[in-house]
Amino acid sequence: MKIILASGSQYRKELLSKLGISFEAFSPDIDEELIKNNQKLSIEEKAVTLATEKAKAIQLKHPNAIVIGSDQICHKAQKIYSKSGSIEKSYDILKELNNSEHKLTTAYCILKDDLCVTHTNITKLKMRNLDSLQIKKYLSLDKPIDCAGSYKLELNGISLFEKIETEDYTAIVGLPLIQLGNDLAKLGIQIPG
Repeated sequence: MKIILASGSQYRKELLSKLGISFEAFSPDIDEELIKNNQKLSIEEKAVTLATEKAKAIQLKHPNAIVIGSDQICHKAQKIYSKSGSIEKSYDILKELNNSEHKLTTAYCILKDDLCVTHTNITKLKMRNLDSLQIKKYLSLDKPIDCAGSYKLELNGISLFEKIETEDYTAIVGLPLIQLGNDLAKLGIQIPG
């Protein structure tokens, strides 16, 4: 059976390839901000809804495939920190997250015919107390303008943190592979492929 990752993210593609399965990837066209700005939804509901809508958008074009959608929300209390798009905005985000705890809520949705399987991972992170020079130095190293929260833990971003609590470190990068592998295996996909 064909497997499709409903994502244009290079990070998610690299992660999914670690399960040793063949898949294609297509970027879904959905209005993420509409869902993120919905005040009636909790952060977890927003992440699951985003993952589900991404999967549905691709399933419409590939109805016979297994489709995996995923999304991640970086947040402190109810404030969401999306991809910054610039070093200046990344600096402002890291100043706000500095010396405090925040969370990464990562969700995925697997669609196969009428079946919908979802999973959510919540990672708690405590950033060290960094001065402006340390933040600027980090930004010059990783240039994390395409990452929620403006850091790349898989690279030099690990140096920013005092403590990280998670069930699955791959969720931090954007796709919780441990549970995803288990769920795909239950659907008859051989892992590793």
